[in-house]
Amino acid sequence: MNPAPHPRRWAALAVLCLGNYLILLDTSVVNTAAPVLMRTLDASIGQVLWVFNGYLLALASLLIVFSRLGDLLGPRRVFVGGLALFGVASLLCGLSQTAGQLIAARVLQGVGAAALLPQALVLITAIFPAAQRGAAFGVFTGVAGVAAVSGPTLGGVVVTHATWPWIFLANVPLAVGGIVAARRLVPDLRGTPPRGYDGIGVLLATLGLLAVVYGLIEGERHRWAAVAGPVTIPMVLGAGVALLVGFALWERRQAAPVLPPALWHDRGFAAATAITFVTSFALHGFLLVFVLQTQLTHGMSPQLSGVTALPWTIALSAVAPVAGRLADRAGSRWLLIGGLAVFAAGVAGTGLLPDRGWTSLSYAGVLIAVGVGMGLVIAPTTTLAMRTVPPERAGAASGALNTARQVGAAMGVAAIGAVVQHRLAQVVQAEAVRRAGELAPAERAPFTAELEQASQAGSALVTARSTGTPAAGGGHVRALIQDVFADGFLAASRPALVAVAALLVLACALALLIRPTPPTAAKDGKHEEDPALAVSP
Repeated sequence: MNPAPHPRRWAALAVLCLGNYLILLDTSVVNTAAPVLMRTLDASIGQVLWVFNGYLLALASLLIVFSRLGDLLGPRRVFVGGLALFGVASLLCGLSQTAGQLIAARVLQGVGAAALLPQALVLITAIFPAAQRGAAFGVFTGVAGVAAVSGPTLGGVVVTHATWPWIFLANVPLAVGGIVAARRLVPDLRGTPPRGYDGIGVLLATLGLLAVVYGLIEGERHRWAAVAGPVTIPMVLGAGVALLVGFALWERRQAAPVLPPALWHDRGFAAATAITFVTSFALHGFLLVFVLQTQLTHGMSPQLSGVTALPWTIALSAVAPVAGRLADRAGSRWLLIGGLAVFAAGVAGTGLLPDRGWTSLSYAGVLIAVGVGMGLVIAPTTTLAMRTVPPERAGAASGALNTARQVGAAMGVAAIGAVVQHRLAQVVQAEAVRRAGELAPAERAPFTAELEQASQAGSALVTARSTGTPAAGGGHVRALIQDVFADGFLAASRPALVAVAALLVLACALALLIRPTPPTAAKDGKHEEDPALAVSP
């Protein structure tokens, strides 16, 4: 007889959602504090970049390590340990007095996030019956999506009405409460630990991911050229790819591989991992452009830009749980195809429709489409990925899925940022030459030089994101610079967003290759669980 579902599974899910929300919120909540950090900590743009990227680098590169540790030590234990480390690191972030201290604390925060994130999918898969798993993933991934898009809003509110340390200090009581609740409500799964520990495989995967993610994050800032001495970004990326290829070859010969090759023989898991990568790429590339577009083109404050995203957030949070339940009853394939198509339409609309006169209300329609599309995709993708994964491989599967999500995010920001940066330089320079005729001869050279510096500097997007407008002179010259830069950014963002939409359409074609699977609700709702898996309170 199959064991009964865990009686406190929905309460346990709430705890897992809290941990997931804190992790993903901290990927974007800090961005709106950039100018304040530069002023109060006397930080350079490069240091502020590492406040953002140190966290993402640790998180993305260590997920496989901690997925493996969860298999060995038990997912609840690693989840609680990760949440504790995340809380301590958040406290250190809030107490930081220098940029170096804050960067170090953010890296530590990323380590804690990498520890707790992979455990949640393992726990959900184990404690929920198959017929309820899609609904659980719907709630979990809906919370994740809301966290990802609400960061700029909450960050803007905190920076406006409090001081920047509270961005981090607010995590501390939530982490403490999460630890207490996890000990009481989340079951302590005790399965048969995997035999052996592939230390070389873990090292190859970690170093390879570290190099690839570092190259993607830092590539634009270093103009895709030298990092230090003879070392260049292409060399770092090449070394990372070589290490990951070496990892794949090594894994084929191991009795206890970090990522069992059998995972990739499952067409549903392989397709879901690829779709996860694409949707994460699209989400973070779109979020970067949206935040900059609303602030640079329409002159919105960070707080108003965040409020403008509320229709997106509300639609996502409303649709994701429903999509999870539908995935249980009707399967994932057509939900994914429809969701990716609606997501693509919303992204394309955001790129092609806006003009300088758009307001927050004007964005509501396209952002609702983005939110509905994301809500229809995220939960069914996770359900599809984890549906047929046996319990002994759940940790590895969770690590692979989360790694695809984080590497997709890094690539989305890097690639879309590079496209916008390149196009912005071309558009602004051409427009600067054309509009310079409106100025007196003595004003033309400074005007053109100012716009060229703003559009070509490797840190232009970060500067714009931090301050809202490029530096400028006074009076009508300043107004003209702002107009040219705003119009230029709107024009530069269009091909980037169209490219994101096209990638989502290609993902629709990928979803068509997924074999239709019988709905799990049809399997009489019994809980499918590893007989060797015992649950301790």
